[in-house]
Amino acid sequence: MKVLVFSDSHRALSGMRAAVDLERPDYVIHLGDLERDAQLLAQEYPNLPIAGVPGNCDGFATAPLQLLVTYADTKVLMSHGHIWNVKSGYHAAIHAARRCQADVVLFGHTHVPYCQQEEDGLWVVNPGSIRDSGSYAILTPGQTPLCRLARI
Repeated sequence: MKVLVFSDSHRALSGMRAAVDLERPDYVIHLGDLERDAQLLAQEYPNLPIAGVPGNCDGFATAPLQLLVTYADTKVLMSHGHIWNVKSGYHAAIHAARRCQADVVLFGHTHVPYCQQEEDGLWVVNPGSIRDSGSYAILTPGQTPLCRLARI
């Protein structure tokens, strides 16, 4: 199983399309900024399940700012990251993930790619910005390593 993770697309659909075509994922996660980009991607790839959360640039979004999903027994907690103030550090995100016993915590907002496994096994992942650096993350639940970063 392969899950592609995007954040901070800011209308850069071409990068998301290129990554989807290259990686051929089973699922996509979009971490906000801009939600509309994920909706347009879903229209272009109607058979590709897409989950997501709104970002700080998504206005008056009605979707939850935080979401917990499971892929092949891997619990994934996601948020854009602004609710955890990730520009000042990842402690709140890590704490939220541990509180709900997630295996992976995903966030964007900083536009800086990051993928590290904590001592307790928790993966802390920021795919960076698909618009600014062409970066994204790939989760492979059930495989080792569980996560890696890539660029288009």
